[in-house]
Amino acid sequence: MAYLGNPAYTMAVLEKHGFHFQKKYGQNFLIDKNILEKIVDAAEIGADDVVLEIGPGIGTMTQYLCERAREVIAVEIDDKLIPVLADTLSEYDNVTVIHEDILKVDIRALAEEKNGGRPIKVVANLPYYITTPIIMELFESRVPLDSVTVMVQKEVAERMKEGPGSKHYGALSLAVAYYAVAETVAEVPPACFVPRPKVSSMVIRLTCHREPPVAVADERFLFSVIRASFQQRRKTLVNGLNNAPWIPVDREEITRCVESLGYGPSVRGEKLTLEEFARLANLLWGKKKGMKGSHRA
Repeated sequence: MAYLGNPAYTMAVLEKHGFHFQKKYGQNFLIDKNILEKIVDAAEIGADDVVLEIGPGIGTMTQYLCERAREVIAVEIDDKLIPVLADTLSEYDNVTVIHEDILKVDIRALAEEKNGGRPIKVVANLPYYITTPIIMELFESRVPLDSVTVMVQKEVAERMKEGPGSKHYGALSLAVAYYAVAETVAEVPPACFVPRPKVSSMVIRLTCHREPPVAVADERFLFSVIRASFQQRRKTLVNGLNNAPWIPVDREEITRCVESLGYGPSVRGEKLTLEEFARLANLLWGKKKGMKGSHRA
């Protein structure tokens, strides 16, 4: 039975193993049973699901996942937590702990091995400092995913959900919209963690699209355009694209492409929707392919 949602048990496990938190891993362990249950409920974990948990810590949420899923794969980078997990998860025979950096794990191969290549579900309490790289790696590596339900810093969750015109809207917002539908599950105050973080957190569920919502000539080029558009937020969209060496299209052509969307040359990237970025990328891709051998500093 899952017991680590009780703060007293959490502290007892930490004391038993002489564990000390390491700032470099951004460790904040969840100690609120209600939030734990909300996360697992939101992820809709069922008896036939294979779940990938990133950063299980001492195994608090892992216990809850093991009691609902067919199989849980928990990837933990901190070697000092491996013996702790061996202790706290000893009652469960449906969990595999992998001692590795999640960014170095072949998740596609894991999904093939554990679930026959069918979509898996990801659940995680992500370290704030590496949230975006992990989310983008999950999406861009084309791992077969059903959903990603994660605890992240509140500000990052807001960036994932925001639409055009918002101060939080940017490359992450567009990437999430391209790959998934985002919905917030719960806001989590610092008191729900040990040690307490300095900021509030939020649980967000990303339900992955079966097919992208927009058609693009080249997906990598779309995100190159998006990256260039937000790399210097104070610059106009035209200037941002013109300054990006990986977009070999001259300023005049860039301006014409932007104007074909109905915007003037002074528009900034935060005004464009995902659909408009897809149209812009397709236009620029056509110009790019027509300028073979063209290079700009």
